Amino acid sequence: LIDYTIAKFEDGDKNRDKFFPYSTDDELKNNIQKNVKYEDLRKGNYAFNKQGQYSYNEINEMPPYDELVEKGEELYEDNKALQKCFPDVTVAGDYPYFDEEKKEVVSLTGAINKCLTDAGQKAWNEKKGKMAFFQSYIASETKDAEKKVNIQINSAEAAAAYERGKEFYYTQRGYLKLSCATCHVQGAGKRVRNESLSQLAGHTTHFPVFRLKWGKDKVENGLGTLERRMAGCVKDQGQVPPKTNSKEMKELLYFMAYMSNGMNVDGPDVRK
Repeated sequence: LIDYTIAKFEDGDKNRDKFFPYSTDDELKNNIQKNVKYEDLRKGNYAFNKQGQYSYNEINEMPPYDELVEKGEELYEDNKALQKCFPDVTVAGDYPYFDEEKKEVVSLTGAINKCLTDAGQKAWNEKKGKMAFFQSYIASETKDAEKKVNIQINSAEAAAAYERGKEFYYTQRGYLKLSCATCHVQGAGKRVRNESLSQLAGHTTHFPVFRLKWGKDKVENGLGTLERRMAGCVKDQGQVPPKTNSKEMKELLYFMAYMSNGMNVDGPDVRK
């Protein structure tokens, strides 16, 4: 998959017959960046979308999520249970991981809520609010520590979980008969309406993410977890998304995160 993605964005105009047969001359010559490197893929479609890069850089001059990262830090400093569970918060690149004892994938969202409930506290919303604020603090600290995505597969059971996540990603479902891969592997770089579709590799590096669409009415609602984004994306495909802490969802995220191994964690970040 990585070789396919790098080859796709080596020279879109030159390789149009293989990768972009329906794209316009203007799009391929003036908007698709050439020679995109593996590490650049963590930027999503801004890795290759020249027009998008301009607005992305402009927004990041004053990131709308900065105050929410501060809220996440306050949550951590005010909660002894979180401090005990996460003495080192530079761990964004280590999740999800496969728990070899329990034989299941553990997501960061699941680990945080288990920490809270084990301490007799109420679990947080798994898509936004306090969960997203705290995860943004974890991601920011991980980025500042210059740590990379580091997802491990150390057993046959872990490999099986990865394969089930992969199967979900590539399987066509719903009344539209689409899969995640339809848009983000085969369709990566192509336009849907006025948006360029992003690629699978690099998808998980920048979460939680601030979406302008989510935050148009209230800034606090703009920041969302990876589970929130994936549930919305699966719904857009015309199918019922798996529950945020379900086995299906966690194994899907495990597969996706593994495909970004070695990239720098750079969350939180902004998307439309």
